[in-house]
This record gives sequence, C-alpha cells and structure tokens, in this order.
Amino acid sequence: MSEALLEVRNLKKYFKTPRGMLHAVDDISFTLDEGKTLGVVGESGCGKTTLGRTVLHLIEPTSGEIIYNGKDISTPGKKDLKYRCTQMQIIFQDPFSSLNPRMSVSETIMEPFILHTKLNARERREEVLKLMDTVGLARRLEGAYPHELDGGRRQRIGIARALAMNPKFIVCDEPVSALDVSIQAQILNLLRDLQEERGLTYMFVTHDLSVVKYISDEIMVMYLGQMVEKASSDELFANPLHPYTKALLSAIPLPDVHKKQQRIIMQGELTSPVDPKLGCRLAARCNHVCEKCSEPQELREVSPGHFVSCWKVGEKF
Repeated sequence: MSEALLEVRNLKKYFKTPRGMLHAVDDISFTLDEGKTLGVVGESGCGKTTLGRTVLHLIEPTSGEIIYNGKDISTPGKKDLKYRCTQMQIIFQDPFSSLNPRMSVSETIMEPFILHTKLNARERREEVLKLMDTVGLARRLEGAYPHELDGGRRQRIGIARALAMNPKFIVCDEPVSALDVSIQAQILNLLRDLQEERGLTYMFVTHDLSVVKYISDEIMVMYLGQMVEKASSDELFANPLHPYTKALLSAIPLPDVHKKQQRIIMQGELTSPVDPKLGCRLAARCNHVCEKCSEPQELREVSPGHFVSCWKVGEKF
C-alpha cells in the first residue's frame, strides 16, 4: 500500500478585493499517496490553479496545514523553501509565456543546476543533455530559443526543467490545454512514462474530463473554491453523485453518434465568490435545490474513498 506523500488540511486562500474577501480556495482537505495522480477538475475560476500554487507556496495560504513527506511546510523557513524547490515542482499551462525568450533550451534547463547544485559547467551540460533525451528533445535543439519551437517542444522544455532537481511531486497546471490534440497525447504519454520510471506523484489540474480520466487515479471536483466530490477515477465516472459532477460529465461528447446523450443544463447565475453566504454554492444553478441547501454542507464519505458534499445524496434525484 502506498504511503501518503502529501496531506492538505483545511487549506484556505482568500484574496482581498474592494468588495470583500474572495474565497479562491475554501477549506480544502485531501491526501495524495506517493506515485499516484490526483486530478483536479472544475470550471474556469473555481480555484484549481490557485490550489496547486498554494500547495507549492507560490501563493501563500491564508490558513491551513500542508504536510509533505511527513514534514509540516505550512509556514516554511528559508531551508524549507530550498527543500521545496528541489522536492516539489510545477509544469505551467502556457509553455511559451512560462519560458524566458532570451534563454536557449540548454540555458533554461540548466538554470536549476546553477541555483541548487555545485556542478561545474561540463557536468551541468551533461545533465541537461540527459534530460533532453529523457523528454524526447533532440540534442541539436540545445541552442534553440522558444520562438523557434512548436508548442509540444516548448512544453517538453518545461517538463525537463521541472525534472532537473529530481522532484517527487509535480503540479501539472493544465499542461496540455494550449496544445493540439495530437501533441496532447504525446505529452500525456510522456508524463505517464516518467511517472512509472521515476515514481513521480502528480496533482493534475485540468478542465478536460477526458484527459483527467486517462491520467488520474483519483479525481477531485471543485466548485467556487470548495471540493464538492472526490473519488477514484473509475468510481467517479461510473457513479457520479453530486449534481455538479453529473452536469460536468454530461457535457463529454460521446464517440457513438447513434447513442443519445442527455445533457444536464444548469440555469441561473454563478454565486459570487466574494464573501459567499453559508450553504451550497451551487444552489443558484442546481435543478434539485430546496430549503435545506441554505444550510452549511459537509463533505461525507458515502462509500470507501468516495466523498461528496450534498445532503441529498442517498435520495433519488
């Protein structure tokens, strides 16, 4: 049985705005086992990216605990930050804007070695070439610049840079959303191969449900900063329980044109994430809303490993 590499408890991230406090991440708790992939899905603006960056301390949390490999890194000191840089990494969504246009491929991949190791120039170049081989970048491209490469190759540079310090945990922040479909498949297969070879643990942030089913062991569904459902990938797709999860899954196109698909259309306005009221945040759009939805919702384990935040679960709707 895998051991927990990452444990997040009651994590919150609020942003101050002129209208009040924006609840970007609101009381999220989960455990991620070593060597596994947790997919995080939801609409744009639901807090997926903020969650990933808060776990890495690229954004400082408002409150909550982050336990990594048995060590509390909730309020990291200088040594903890250096440890985090080598153990935890991120692959960004846009492979072009996340790369320095003035740095060549080799310079970009070499930067972590300059900052965090005592290798000499020859040893650093050897490590860079090894990483280029690992991610499928031709060595002849070591002197190329980002604008000379296509999106797939740029993202491979980002992956190589993330792997430089041999981390255990990587946040993949929509790493294929800016790529063509054929290139998406190549990058996803590369990420899976690297996970098998290196025992990597991923938090995979995406809005593409087909992608998340392919790569994830567990899936967390977020809505307006909160986790509304979490289960294994197979369980979530076979037995979605929360109305929002059902609506998301109904939007996936079916490959069989002769099979009818019943879309679940959500009407109404999005609840504001600024100082939200108590109760279910989906209530304004939910087809099954009732008086009890105005009460605070609790995340309950309705079956082993399957958590859902909806009091109507268990009833037929």
